Amino acid sequence: MSVRRRKAVVIGLDCATHQFVFGSPEGALPNLTRLREQGQWGLLESCVPAVTCPAWMCMATSQDPGQLGIYGFRNRADHSYDALAIPNSRAVTAPTVWNIASEHRRRSVIVGVPLTYPPTPLNGCMVSGFLAPGTDANYTYPAELRDVIRDEVPKYVVDVQDFRTDDKDALLERLYRVTRYHFSVVEHLMRTTHWDLTWFVEMGVDRIQHAFWRYSATDHRYYERGNQYEDAILRYYQYIDGYVESLLSMVPDDAIVMVVSDHGARSLAGAFCVNDWLIGQGLLVLKHRPDGPSKLKREWIDWTRTKVWAEGGYFSRIFVNLKGREPSGTVDLAELDSFLKELTARIEALPDHQGTPMGNRVFRPHDLYREVRGVPPDLLVYLGDLSWRAAGTIGHDSLYLFENDTGPDDANHSQHGIFILSDPADPARGELTGVRIYDIAPTLLERMGLPVHPGMIGHAIPASRDFSPVRNSA
Repeated sequence: MSVRRRKAVVIGLDCATHQFVFGSPEGALPNLTRLREQGQWGLLESCVPAVTCPAWMCMATSQDPGQLGIYGFRNRADHSYDALAIPNSRAVTAPTVWNIASEHRRRSVIVGVPLTYPPTPLNGCMVSGFLAPGTDANYTYPAELRDVIRDEVPKYVVDVQDFRTDDKDALLERLYRVTRYHFSVVEHLMRTTHWDLTWFVEMGVDRIQHAFWRYSATDHRYYERGNQYEDAILRYYQYIDGYVESLLSMVPDDAIVMVVSDHGARSLAGAFCVNDWLIGQGLLVLKHRPDGPSKLKREWIDWTRTKVWAEGGYFSRIFVNLKGREPSGTVDLAELDSFLKELTARIEALPDHQGTPMGNRVFRPHDLYREVRGVPPDLLVYLGDLSWRAAGTIGHDSLYLFENDTGPDDANHSQHGIFILSDPADPARGELTGVRIYDIAPTLLERMGLPVHPGMIGHAIPASRDFSPVRNSA
């Protein structure tokens, strides 16, 4: 296959699922379907944890979360008990696809990719993703691009606000409006600047699925056939599909086009109160108990008698209070391995609210990743294999909550997103299995005629339909 200098476009749809991209009614998504029919496609295995942060940077660098030192939206900054920090672009030290493109005089348009704030210099332009604090910040490179966006899209915002709300009609209006702003910026930059690589991520798919999944997913506990929002997610995908057509009209006929998502979605059964369970097990000891549901405050914890505590979210991060590492550690280093094995067995044996096995999956970062940088959790837990999320609050009457404790939320993430690879130089067509999030960066680099960085752990998708490697699934 030719390795001459070629352009590439990556359309990132955060949380896009196979149920909608591949399973929508015939004719519903004509442009995404056309890309699929003229190329290769399939499920895309995400990293562990399968969350936006770090997944998009795992994709762009072909490094795992341990190598990046990014384990979720909030990471321990040190081994104290209260130093949690949201990672940003400064945490990403591995070269991205656009870094490598810049080194070889290729120009990139990067818009909306998570963990690109603060924006970093490159040969091209960058508009930071949703973790930017807002458009009053310096969220673009070059800095003057911010003024261009203000002129072109005066009301531009980096993300839709308040997607965990009961006011669904107002949310839909915001979703469509913000999505229009985002695509308008990408279209403007593709029209007015020279580019070799365009990489754009739209967060709206994630937002609408968290807010409206129960209305269309027949396996959701609150699904009601014929409800007024039953087609809300599909209609939004159709709206996206129309913008895909607009972007493709600006792409040369020989360009590589990829549509990717960082993870998928699945029905959320509820939230499991991990810290309440740890309290019941005698592993987390409190000096003060709240009168009702409350966020766990560090000053309430008796660290001299506590062995372990947890953080909530789409998955659970569990930390051991280790002697010599944490300020008031209680678990001896010599006992750590046996303690974690016992704790893992207890977590894996947990029943759901009906008394049947919950189906939890427990991961140890030092076993999962090639390297472990920063301050990782001691355990990562997929509750019900991501059908349950981890409650971040304590003081509940039950370990099982059937509404999210941070606001209305219908969906959790799933381990597999999607990919579509349309490459006019590659005659291969059809579904591929075994493709991982780490394979996207080397695939783009190789097909653009750029060198694959030696530290990348993924493999370029070959021009073959027989791509089913057996690998570590981290």
